[in-house]
Amino acid sequence: MSKPKPVFKSLQRKLWLRRWSISAPRMTIKNHLPWPLRAVFIAIVVGLGGAMAMWAYDLGRSFTGFKPGATTAQLAEVQEQLKQITTERDKFETTVNAAESQLNIERSLQSQLARQIKTLESENTKLKEDLAFFESLLPTDTGAQGITIRRLKAEMLEPTQLRYRLLLMQGGKVVHDFAGNYQLIVTLVQDGKSAMMTFPKPDEADKFKLSFRHYQRIEGVLTIPAGAVPKSIQIKVLEKGTLRAQQSSNL
Repeated sequence: MSKPKPVFKSLQRKLWLRRWSISAPRMTIKNHLPWPLRAVFIAIVVGLGGAMAMWAYDLGRSFTGFKPGATTAQLAEVQEQLKQITTERDKFETTVNAAESQLNIERSLQSQLARQIKTLESENTKLKEDLAFFESLLPTDTGAQGITIRRLKAEMLEPTQLRYRLLLMQGGKVVHDFAGNYQLIVTLVQDGKSAMMTFPKPDEADKFKLSFRHYQRIEGVLTIPAGAVPKSIQIKVLEKGTLRAQQSSNL
């Protein structure tokens, strides 16, 4: 017959050692809450969190002055100001465009007036010359053989361009046309020395021929050396090599 006591004591010892050992089994608590209730609970927690977040956001906006109503009012006010500024800008732009158009018209009129004034001045000068010419037709003493030189003038146009103008007139009883030529003698200073230039040159003789009955206007441009300073000009009127009239003019 077996002895049960030693076996029982062995089991008691094992249970006692397991209770106080490190590797004793841990106690676990199982949640027996049904999943629908868990879902409702989670939704409530999330909703409360969202509500608290929105409340904190609105509270912060109220502290900083950015309330929804105020922002809408400010936006409407800014839009109204922008509309007024745009209207004023369009008005000013229209005024500026009208002023610019008027200025362009005035500039065009000024340009036209300047051209008309220049034309009138030119015509006035011509009329004065014509008046002087007709005055010269009045009875007067004539030169040798009835040829008279009127209004001999010369002026520099460019440093090397000398312009001359004069009027030739045949007075007295005119029975035939005058046919001849004229010569120009320019006295000038070049390189500190006095010099004379005679025109026409051999290849320009045809430009200095004369043919008229009562009068003839003469004008032209002479080319002189660069750096030369003209002092006087003299004209000689010739008929078949014979001197008929001459006149000088200082510059």
